[in-house]
Amino acid sequence: MTRPITVGVDGSPESTAAARWAAREAVRRGLPLRIVHVWRWETYDFVAADDQQAQAKGAGAVVSEVERAVTGEHPGLDVTAEVVEGGAVDALVAEAARSELLALGTRGHGAVLGFLLGSIGQQVLGEAARPVVLVRSEDRPAQEAAGREVVVGQQGGPEDSAASLRFAFEAAAARGAGVRVVRAWSLPPVFAYSPGSMQLLDEAGGMEPFERKALEEALRPWRERFPDVPVTEHVEIGSAGQVLLSVADRAQLMVVGRRASRLAVGPRVGSVAHALIAHAPCPVAVVPPA
Repeated sequence: MTRPITVGVDGSPESTAAARWAAREAVRRGLPLRIVHVWRWETYDFVAADDQQAQAKGAGAVVSEVERAVTGEHPGLDVTAEVVEGGAVDALVAEAARSELLALGTRGHGAVLGFLLGSIGQQVLGEAARPVVLVRSEDRPAQEAAGREVVVGQQGGPEDSAASLRFAFEAAAARGAGVRVVRAWSLPPVFAYSPGSMQLLDEAGGMEPFERKALEEALRPWRERFPDVPVTEHVEIGSAGQVLLSVADRAQLMVVGRRASRLAVGPRVGSVAHALIAHAPCPVAVVPPA
C-alpha cells in the first residue's frame, strides 16, 4: 500500500507553510498528498445548531482553501482533503500511522511558542509511529536550494540511529542533496571509566578517533545503500543540540531521532529534539525509533 505524505492544517500561516512543504515533498517522492483538518463536533446544549453548522462549514473551508493552493502550485499532484472528527492528538497520531510522514506547522523562532510545543504537540511527537516534520511559516522553496544539506544527528551504535539515518538518506536522495551526519561527544566523568572501556579507547587512539570510528560503522550500510548521496562526517565535542544547531544555517532539513520516554506527566521527545524545534530555522523531522 502506498503511504501518502499527510499534513495537518488549521487555517494558520504555519499550517499553510507545512502544506506547501508537504506538497513539494510528495512531488519529490512521487507520493500522494493528504490534507486533514481535525475538528470536534460540539454537542453541548449551549451551542446552537446554526453555530454548529457554521463551525462545520468553516472546517471544510480550511481544507478546501489549502487544497486549492497546493493543486494550483502542483497541478499533477494526487491530492485528497478531509475534515476528520475527533480529538486532535488521537486523530493526528492515527493519521501519522498510515502515512509516510506527518507534516505540521510550528510557530516561533528562538522561543518556545505555539500549539505544537504545547501539550498536544508533545503527545503527537511522542506517540506518532511515523516521522513528524515541523515547518515554520517562514519556510520557502528557495531554502531547499542546491548546496544546502540534510543534517542528521547520530549517536550510539549502528542500530541506535538507524531510523533517523534512513530518513535522512532517503530525503537527501529525493532532493539530490548531500547528508551531513553529526556525532557529538563529551568527555565521560572519571567514575564512568572502567578497565574495559579504557582498553577500547587506547586501541582506538583516544576519544575522538573512537567516536569517528563509531560514526563510520554506523554509516557503512547507508553509504552502500545510497552510493550517490554525498556524505560529510561531522564529529565534534559538545552537546548534541549545540553542535547540530551550529550547522543549522547550512541545512534545508534537520533530522533527529526521537528519544521518547513515557513519564507520569506524559510522553517526552528529548532535549535535542526540543532544541532543534525551538531554534532551527529550517524544517525539523523527528523520527521515532525503528
